[in-house]
Amino acid sequence: MSSLVDFANLVPLDHGLVVVSTARADGSIQSSVVNAGVLDHPVTSRPVVGLVSAGSSRRLNNLRARPRAAVVVRAGWQWAGVEGPVHLAGPDDPLGGIDAERLRLLLREIFTAAGGSHDDWDEYDRVMAAERRVAVLIEPERIYGV
Repeated sequence: MSSLVDFANLVPLDHGLVVVSTARADGSIQSSVVNAGVLDHPVTSRPVVGLVSAGSSRRLNNLRARPRAAVVVRAGWQWAGVEGPVHLAGPDDPLGGIDAERLRLLLREIFTAAGGSHDDWDEYDRVMAAERRVAVLIEPERIYGV
């Protein structure tokens, strides 16, 4: 596999679960399991891997200091990885062209790109705002897999 389409095709096969890795200040790697999907970047319109991160997460602290990430999706023996620079958009991470309303919609778009659905979008929006959730957009600089 060598395209973002291949990555996107694997997303629904395991509920959008991926492993995302970031670099700590000491150079060691921090990894966690999150939901992610492929969508168009809200500013550049180029396809990216998107995930939502809690405003208080260590992953987010790492990305603020070192804005690069690797993300791997797998389903059975198939997998794909994406590495690249990261753009953050959130209440504490302004991104040009993204106001509060656009952020609210972007968080929904990422959630649905990862295969999520919700019965009460107003409640979803309330929780995202209360937890100061941040959109993490990974530009695909390297794409690989089998």
